[in-house]
Amino acid sequence: MSFSPTRRRLLQAAPAVAVAPYIAACGSGEELPLPPGVPIGPFDKNSTAEDVTAGLDLTGKTALVTGCNSGIGHETMRVLALRGAHVLGAARTAEKAEAACAGIEGRATPLVVELTDFAGIVAAADQVKAMGEPVDMLICNAGVMELPELQQVNGIEKQFVVNHLGHFVLVNQLLEQVISAPQGRIVHVSSGSAIRTAPESGIEFDNLSGEQGYDPGRAYGQSKLANVLFSLELASRLQDTNATSNALRPGVIPTNLGRHLPQWQVWALKTIGKPFTKTIPQGAATTCYVATHPSLNKVSGYFFNHCNPHRPGGHTENTEMAAKLWTVSEELTAGYLAQGIGA
Repeated sequence: MSFSPTRRRLLQAAPAVAVAPYIAACGSGEELPLPPGVPIGPFDKNSTAEDVTAGLDLTGKTALVTGCNSGIGHETMRVLALRGAHVLGAARTAEKAEAACAGIEGRATPLVVELTDFAGIVAAADQVKAMGEPVDMLICNAGVMELPELQQVNGIEKQFVVNHLGHFVLVNQLLEQVISAPQGRIVHVSSGSAIRTAPESGIEFDNLSGEQGYDPGRAYGQSKLANVLFSLELASRLQDTNATSNALRPGVIPTNLGRHLPQWQVWALKTIGKPFTKTIPQGAATTCYVATHPSLNKVSGYFFNHCNPHRPGGHTENTEMAAKLWTVSEELTAGYLAQGIGA
């Protein structure tokens, strides 16, 4: 079969066109100006998790990392443990958590956190509380991406449950442990999709089930916008404490998070998109920077990119939407929330 020159050019361009949105996520786009006094660090998109934690001694600190068994979650756990932290490595199953922690140099304790199982999350939080230690770093890293077909958990679209509501329960359950730390930090791993593919109107509160229209990318973007808004509202609620809450976008990193993408799209990211993506050590850098760097002790309520505060616009600073999301999240997780600042 032969094609005209125009047809051949279109076919050759198709992979590049399809992968362009993911490549675009590597850049910052049009940034809003940062307010004065926000610290700008010496690190950038090429920095690694080891680079941003070099010289830090985290001995005596405890970190909890969800999604510790692969990708940037595993690298985050590895580097925090390398710097002396006791890391609670959370994964969906005991087998995954144990295997991930077994290969770590340093102190790592496996923890089962299945983010669709709210009762199981409460049980995991009770285990952490029983340790009698403050939680210095609570890193909400685990997630799912672009499920091809609509899936629901208790009538709610699954990406919203896993990426947002499960972490909402976990954070709420452990808030007192974070607040009791000398300078507790809650880190929400979001995505450029919070701006790029989230619904134009923001969180679609009337379609959290997904039944009024489901698009994999839009649903993922909505869940990642929820991460940013959750962090924003939480930062407001933590103002009178020593704890902070910040969100971040790690960049585009080829990991198993993209396992639901079409195979040709994964191939395109790993080939023509490779110059614009990050390695896993680079992808974990912003997480580790926000979780540990001394210059951020009083910095809260920001969205970070390439290890620096980032103001991409969209709905990421919509405080009214953030407050409504909190209220709706409380309603959807009723019965699983601890009493206190979050309840």
